[in-house]
Amino acid sequence: MTDIARRPAGELEAAVLAALWAAHTPLTPPQVQQSLGGTLARTTVATILARLYDKGTVVRSRAGRAYAYTPAVEDEAALAARRMHSELEKGDDRSGVLARFVSRLSPDDEQVLRLLLSQPQPTPKGASPDTSHESGSPSRQGAPEPRRQQ
Repeated sequence: MTDIARRPAGELEAAVLAALWAAHTPLTPPQVQQSLGGTLARTTVATILARLYDKGTVVRSRAGRAYAYTPAVEDEAALAARRMHSELEKGDDRSGVLARFVSRLSPDDEQVLRLLLSQPQPTPKGASPDTSHESGSPSRQGAPEPRRQQ
């Protein structure tokens, strides 16, 4: 075992994403490396970008012989929401997952969620204004309020 301390999981990915968000333009791995202060090896930066690409967190386009990367999400809130959706999609019991999630919200977060759910949602172009989920679950408007665990 080595004495070198490991970074917390996701710290490098977060730093790379922060560099891409700050750039407002596609960056190649050497450009990302430079924007991070040059402390990481180019291969490390390239590996992180490849992992982010595999996760769908960044998109890439050809820039000469290399790739230039752009975030696929606009900010940290969108990234967190994407992760939450990903976790929700993994299970078969969506209602159970959502109920447990909501039961552990702080009162302030619960209030924010209630406010967000009460606001009308825009209908995507070409879609019918039906608010029910594809699985046939009731719309938010008629759904009972979730119970909070004490």
